[in-house]
Amino acid sequence: MLARRGDALTLALARCRRVWGGVAVFSAVLNLLMLAVPLYMMQVYDRVLTTGSVDTLLALTTLVAATLMVFGLLEASRGRVLTRAGAWLDRELGSPVLAGGVAAALRAGGGVSAQGLRDLATVRGYLGGPGVLPLFDAPWAPVFLGIVFLVHPVLGWIGLAGALVLFGCAVLNDLATRKKLTEANGAAVRSLNAADAAIRNADAIAAMGMLPALARRWGEAGGRGLDLQTAASDASGIISALAKVVRFGLQVAMLGVGAWLVLGHEMTPGGMIAAAVILARGLAPLEQLITSWRALVGARTAWRRLRELTDGGRDRGEGTALPRPVGRVAVEKVGYVPPGMREPVLRQVSLRLDPGDALGIVGPSGAGKTTLVRLLVGSLTPTAGHVRLDGADVTAWPDPDRGRHVGYLPQTVELFAGTVRDNIARLGEAEDEVVVEAARRAGAHEVILALPEGYDTLIGEGGVPISGGQRQRIALARAVFGNPALVVLDEPNAHLDADGEQALVEAVVGMCAQGVTVVLIAQRAGVMAQVDKMLVLQAGAATSFGPREKVLATLRRPAMTAEPAPARSPSP
Repeated sequence: MLARRGDALTLALARCRRVWGGVAVFSAVLNLLMLAVPLYMMQVYDRVLTTGSVDTLLALTTLVAATLMVFGLLEASRGRVLTRAGAWLDRELGSPVLAGGVAAALRAGGGVSAQGLRDLATVRGYLGGPGVLPLFDAPWAPVFLGIVFLVHPVLGWIGLAGALVLFGCAVLNDLATRKKLTEANGAAVRSLNAADAAIRNADAIAAMGMLPALARRWGEAGGRGLDLQTAASDASGIISALAKVVRFGLQVAMLGVGAWLVLGHEMTPGGMIAAAVILARGLAPLEQLITSWRALVGARTAWRRLRELTDGGRDRGEGTALPRPVGRVAVEKVGYVPPGMREPVLRQVSLRLDPGDALGIVGPSGAGKTTLVRLLVGSLTPTAGHVRLDGADVTAWPDPDRGRHVGYLPQTVELFAGTVRDNIARLGEAEDEVVVEAARRAGAHEVILALPEGYDTLIGEGGVPISGGQRQRIALARAVFGNPALVVLDEPNAHLDADGEQALVEAVVGMCAQGVTVVLIAQRAGVMAQVDKMLVLQAGAATSFGPREKVLATLRRPAMTAEPAPARSPSP
């Protein structure tokens, strides 16, 4: 059954309700225990000092000491619960958020960073840290204010006036900063995405001296966000300063008016001190909310982006398991319109392949070749028509199941941080023999053995740098790992030398002999000579499809003999 990734966020929140309920109960008990100190002070002033009773002092001190021990244990427990709830939320949502980020990258054709994981860290940091505590403590302000009213109504009215002013400061802070902070957070996200793109293209930036211009453009793009953030911080700082002045003024007013009431014999000195302490404690969460408002807005904005990210599609990880395919491929009047565009890059493309067929796709740059192979492997969903593997729509296959039966070598080859073995095994667990067999089928075994640690050589971040040809041959081994029924190769020989080209040819011949369906895009005649069918794409439409010799005969001689340059920009 298909499950929306967005449901994971709703389910996680629902499962956290009991945790938040427990934290609320802890907060209620903690706020009540906070009354112990002002009540202790009132009893010392009004009973101990007037009677001189040491026994009363010892009893009161023992009682408040025990209360403070319980308070400390509950406070520590509340912090531990929040920390673990934040960590649980991170673990629970990490996979759906990552899946949503990958899906967003596929929809956008790349260029999307791991911002979703940053947003998840922001939410976890807020919900699992002290910044969320004022939300649990602020509802107790009326209780503390009511106790002040019981001590003396005049002090209660003073406290109520101060509470209303602080509440007004909180509302004003929201009105003055919410829009600015939201826009600033969005600008920060775009700035980080631009920085990610710059790091991914470090070679080109360094080689062509683009860093100064890039830094200037990045600074200009991020300047708007910094200006908004500065404006929001300035406004929030002014309001926070006003809140502090109000709180200190309240303390002065409570003590001053309280002293006047004591002199008029309308209340005791202990009541005066207790009322001032209770009011300060009751209004503290309101001031803390104003101070931590920026973190609250950031967490709320991050959660909204997470919702949008995970609502973008369905997680097909739990669908009905289908039997292993034999490699029969059918493309039925497929069309594709990229997001944000009106014109399709593929129009009414149809073809059929039997197990063991080798299809070569040719056409000029921008004809839609790469888009078609991405549809074949299921990384894109057609906007019209169907792509079927053994009769089942590729989008109906659960992703893990389809992945076991499909091998893909994309035009831009990326390997993951880890060992060569990890990359060939697709980051999963596998027997050594299976990994080595995949490398042999790809003609990469000897190349891998020449690396410093062979199959255990670390590559990627902190590992051994490898050449483009080595990367491509390892990626080819990854594509044929697990004996897939369909293997799709997009420019598999772009970085290969003559030996690598020969190994690729032998790999294609071997796969076809074993009944594997192979689809490839290539510009060199060597590997294209091994295909038995060809598809010609022009402006997104299939102008010719059939046996290789028949298709070649329909092409004009210049198109048939010309050999384009090896380096080219990828198709859409």
